[in-house]
Amino acid sequence: MKEQSVCFSGHRVLTKNEMTTLEEKLNAELQGLIAAGMHHFFVGGALGFDTLAARCVLRFREKNENIRLILVFPCREQTSGWNKRDVAAYEEIKRQCDSYIYLQEQYTRDCMFIRNRYLVDNSRCCVCFLKHTRGGTYYTVRYAERRGLSVINLAEQGGNAGSGNT
Repeated sequence: MKEQSVCFSGHRVLTKNEMTTLEEKLNAELQGLIAAGMHHFFVGGALGFDTLAARCVLRFREKNENIRLILVFPCREQTSGWNKRDVAAYEEIKRQCDSYIYLQEQYTRDCMFIRNRYLVDNSRCCVCFLKHTRGGTYYTVRYAERRGLSVINLAEQGGNAGSGNT
């Protein structure tokens, strides 16, 4: 399964303009990845980029029954502190996904890093939206590079979706 798997990592806070641009880029990348034989898509279930990626994968799955969306949650308490609208979106994506896993029962200081490593360790490719050289997305992308994954950073793709950067 790993050879047909893609993970996503990106920032939680996105501007409205970034959301629109990223959706277009994600759709173009997904089209290319699916054509290349990728069928399993691992998403961390966080706000922002994760939510956008999950929704895009679900739209592709409507047209291709081989597509699988697997949500990887760091802990059962992930939505603690989220607003009602974001929790509702999370629950809807969770209801529609093919499978999900909680890596821990409760929140710990390192549960997000454990989740991020799980995403990378079970994938061949990492599609990311990385703009900053700090934080969880930066850590995840550097880990993916060290593990030899192909990394596609949508933040580095001007209007050139589909080109794939490493």
